[in-house]
Amino acid sequence: MSATAQQTAIDSEKTLTPVVVKERAEAPEGKDALRATTTSIGKGKQALRDIPQSVTVVTEKLVDDRNLDTLKDVLHNTAGVTFQAAEGGEEDIRLRGFSLATTGDIFVDGLRDPAFYERDTFNSDRIELLRGSASMLFGRGSTGGAVNQVSKQPHAMDESEISTTLGNYNYRRITGDFNIQTGENAALRINAMATKADNNGAGSSIDKKGIAATYRFGIGTADEFSVGAYDLDNNNGMNYGIPWIKPTSASAASTTTLINQLDPSAYYGLASDYNAGSAQYLTASHTHRFQDDSELKTSIRKGRFERDQRANTIRLPNTTGLNNLTDATVLTRSAKLKIQDLDALYLQSDYSHKFVALGFKHEVLAGVDFADEAKNVYRASGSTANLGTTVGTPDDGVWVNESQRVVSVSSAFQAKNMGVYAQDMIQVAPHWKVLAGLRYDSMEGRFDNVSTAGVITSSYQQSIADWSKRVGVLYQPNELSSYHFSFGTSFNTSADTYSYSALSANTDPEQSRNIEIGAKLDTADKRFTTRLALFYSTKYNERNTDPDSAATALLLSGQRHTAGFEIDTTGRLTDKWEVYGSYMWMPTAVIDIAAPTAQAGERQGERPSLTPEHSGTVWTTYQVTPQWRVGTGINFRSEQAPNRNPGWLAPGFATLDLMSEYKFDERYTVKANLTNVANKLYADSLYTGHYVPGAGRMAQVTLNVKF
Repeated sequence: MSATAQQTAIDSEKTLTPVVVKERAEAPEGKDALRATTTSIGKGKQALRDIPQSVTVVTEKLVDDRNLDTLKDVLHNTAGVTFQAAEGGEEDIRLRGFSLATTGDIFVDGLRDPAFYERDTFNSDRIELLRGSASMLFGRGSTGGAVNQVSKQPHAMDESEISTTLGNYNYRRITGDFNIQTGENAALRINAMATKADNNGAGSSIDKKGIAATYRFGIGTADEFSVGAYDLDNNNGMNYGIPWIKPTSASAASTTTLINQLDPSAYYGLASDYNAGSAQYLTASHTHRFQDDSELKTSIRKGRFERDQRANTIRLPNTTGLNNLTDATVLTRSAKLKIQDLDALYLQSDYSHKFVALGFKHEVLAGVDFADEAKNVYRASGSTANLGTTVGTPDDGVWVNESQRVVSVSSAFQAKNMGVYAQDMIQVAPHWKVLAGLRYDSMEGRFDNVSTAGVITSSYQQSIADWSKRVGVLYQPNELSSYHFSFGTSFNTSADTYSYSALSANTDPEQSRNIEIGAKLDTADKRFTTRLALFYSTKYNERNTDPDSAATALLLSGQRHTAGFEIDTTGRLTDKWEVYGSYMWMPTAVIDIAAPTAQAGERQGERPSLTPEHSGTVWTTYQVTPQWRVGTGINFRSEQAPNRNPGWLAPGFATLDLMSEYKFDERYTVKANLTNVANKLYADSLYTGHYVPGAGRMAQVTLNVKF
């Protein structure tokens, strides 16, 4: 072969290789696909196949396809997630049968996000759900996992869109996403939202607005900076829930109980009930990229979160059953107030580095984080006495004037937390990687009870120090498959609810561990991914009340465990057919050791509350023509017990959703959604005395305009 021919062959090889890589790298993700291949929940951007733990990613496309306006809506579209109708209206999320602590397991861009407001998705690029113990990465947290909301970031191009949605119950929502390039490596992104509705389909009105703005400069360079502000204001209604009802008035408490046969959109609270809340925070970050393929990212966030809630618990007479429930049946309403605010400062710095040492490839991740949190809870006096109503008169318009109420601090909590961690993933053989990580956390907390005169009546303090561990093994025989084993620990402190008592302040953290075997498998064209996992999760020293009244601390004697199988499937089966599915089978959920003075229902050997054996969702779309796309999906949960397992089960359910979308051109798209097509009546969030119903049939039409 001549020198010229050799050079031509070399040049041809050089040009062909990048073409293949480019096609794979630019496979649609995020807003253009249901499938994701990377995540940032593991601290820094990582390929999902390189994380020896289960991760479910809900992309912006799924959020848009199914009109998922809130974080709770998104989590409904992941398997193994259930909700408690928590006291005070705060969302208590359960994953793999364990509570995601409202103060410890929800994050925005990797920084802790206190759960004292109803989160909206208008500024979310994706929602990531890490399953299993997460304390090595995030510090204090539960056995179930962690939720990370990834914010929309500016990119170096001009691109904007506005979406307007109209629906039944006078639903109106408008969102705007404006990305403006301001320089060669700089851009500003603004996302805004306003939503109103007479009813969310489950008895609560909606009135909220939000705006988020982020300026990013030095994009892709050695030094990249980002400054952002976020503001969300909720002035929503509040449906505290509907009481459970026995099949007959004479039924025993142990009889399988049915949900109330009432329209889920029926509202029995007072017209003056509300759930007002707000979240405002500023975030600044700096990323420095070193020449040796390492990176240091530092972020700081200052935020304030407020909640002012008035709700009413609705109860039926004890003699009421389905056999004698009529429109004349009297309902009692008992006011529940929650007024609180929280100021928080978070600082976090993470360092990542890839290098070769002693003949092995290493991927080191290390970091330090700091949190300073201060929460006040308020009491209100001067509220009007409770008022009743009847089954036949929902939305009766009765209201009370609380403009003269007197508000004062009833308790105050302050805590400072410091954590430091390091992990290393080592390529020990051509197809094998081993991960080992360790984290140390320390916390100083103080809780004061305050009288109406402003005097501290009691004060409790606690110092906590704990270690978290993470070990994983990855076997990756080729680019299409990755198999993993992982073991991780987590801990929960007594201050996870931002409060202490005489007993809890002297109690060590609860401990948990998670063991998992799983796989991530891609098809040959890398357009469809299947995630599989077998898990075994244990909380082995739950806090319990000591029957000895002279005790000075809670016992750490309880234990429970869950075990099951998970599968996620996402991607394209063909060019026109796209699928997202998430399913969990949890045949085992057991209270191994019950508390000596456990409340009724938490009995040894029984299944704990909010642990359905089957749960999941399926969503699929098909491109019928270049302009027309259709979709359908199902959400389902099998029967489950309410909080503290009172001895009966809420029925399982399945709801059907439909979607049709027509794209006129690159600028204009119209989409119609019909959710809960059969208007299925089901219990969504569960508590011992009541449930919050799932939304009934909802019809919505969306116009999206790009420019």
